[in-house]
Amino acid sequence: MAGVDCTGSESRLRSCRSDDEAFSRCGHHHDVGVICSGYTDFRLVNGSDSCSGRVELQYLSEWGTACGASWDIRASNVLCRQLNCGSAVAIVGVDWFGEGSGPLNCGSTVAIVGVDWFGEGSGPVPLCLLMVDCPEDSDECLTGFQCSGTEAYLGNCSSPQTTKCSSSSQLSLICSGHRSLRLVGSGSDCAGRLEVFHKGSWGTVCDDSWDVKDAQVVCRQLQCGEALSGPVPAWFGPGTGPIWLDKVDCLGNETSLWSCPSEGWGRHDCGRKEDVGVLCSEFKEIRLTEGCSGNLEVFYNGTWGNVCMDQMDSDTVSLICQELNCGKSGSVDSSTPRLASAPNWLDRVQCRKNDISLWNCPSSPWGQNECSAFEVAKITCSDHLPFRLMEGEGQCSGRLEVYHDGTWGSVCDDDWDIRDAQVVCRQLGCGPALRADGNAAFGRGEGAVWLSRVECRG
Repeated sequence: MAGVDCTGSESRLRSCRSDDEAFSRCGHHHDVGVICSGYTDFRLVNGSDSCSGRVELQYLSEWGTACGASWDIRASNVLCRQLNCGSAVAIVGVDWFGEGSGPLNCGSTVAIVGVDWFGEGSGPVPLCLLMVDCPEDSDECLTGFQCSGTEAYLGNCSSPQTTKCSSSSQLSLICSGHRSLRLVGSGSDCAGRLEVFHKGSWGTVCDDSWDVKDAQVVCRQLQCGEALSGPVPAWFGPGTGPIWLDKVDCLGNETSLWSCPSEGWGRHDCGRKEDVGVLCSEFKEIRLTEGCSGNLEVFYNGTWGNVCMDQMDSDTVSLICQELNCGKSGSVDSSTPRLASAPNWLDRVQCRKNDISLWNCPSSPWGQNECSAFEVAKITCSDHLPFRLMEGEGQCSGRLEVYHDGTWGSVCDDDWDIRDAQVVCRQLGCGPALRADGNAAFGRGEGAVWLSRVECRG
């Protein structure tokens, strides 16, 4: 071949352009050579997903850890992009709140966290980032790609420097595609019990000193809008696993919870009833006011509001009924609002057959509508399983009973948990589930036991 012109993204040399006429101008004094690094793959391991963890490189067939002594945010951004994990959020260094660490502001917040965050790796420590001789008894290797940050692959970055490296310099990385904190217990990503990932496991945050400024940072980090409240205590039910953080004290303008002061990892004097929850403005929920029938209402920006029936068809009604576990079909009629002060949140909702949630369906923008007082959507779902809560305080607590074959019966507590209770509360329009009681906590029922081993996703 002669006159070869590759873009660099081709998988084979034969896929590159070449100039056959250039053969006449070539001799063996123009023979090309190639020096390859030997590194064939990269990965992040020991994190909660494939977009966070300790950086490992594959040298031919052997995996080993990478040295972070000369690693910077630009190289980290390139690696995150190469792994389809967005951009770099945090470079894991020696200590979580160690001397000389803390947030590094390079366009986005970068936290320096401890080597114990993702655990120590096995294999060679360190693996050099270029193919050089590095004796086992030496800790001096070529480390740290020098990238501009715009490269598509680490291999496109310039040669690294010679740097001393040790096991304490093992590199770990958190990319924006990773979720190191989450809200659980509401069925939505934007409301629920706050859980954070540390040392390989998810744990909770104690409500001591917790306020809306702390919640604001969480909502911003999760891209869930503004904080509406930081409900306490255990508003979304108690969690499991360790209690990782206590006395978090954010100013409210931080871009990451990791930038806020706290007592430190695992240091607390809390119980499970103090697990904190967060409600963000992008939390959205739907309900029918009478369980599986009634006015269609949606929760948005902290307020329940109406949905207008303009252009609502059978596909839209079917999706709503299925999303509420109220059967697979239904009918829509016009109605008046339950509360005169409730906003009309949505209009012209038109779901398609491939939509899986009401929030995927095209509609008018939030709050923009042409509804009259008599155009609120009232939906009646068919083929649903009626149920009720008995012997509790009000209509939102009590022993669960379902109606089947002409009689009311109860549900056995085998495998019953908070996720199952969450579906019941949502279907009844009763907000998030707080507990999932068994052992006849609301007294023994009568008649048949209609259901057992219920297993909802929540």
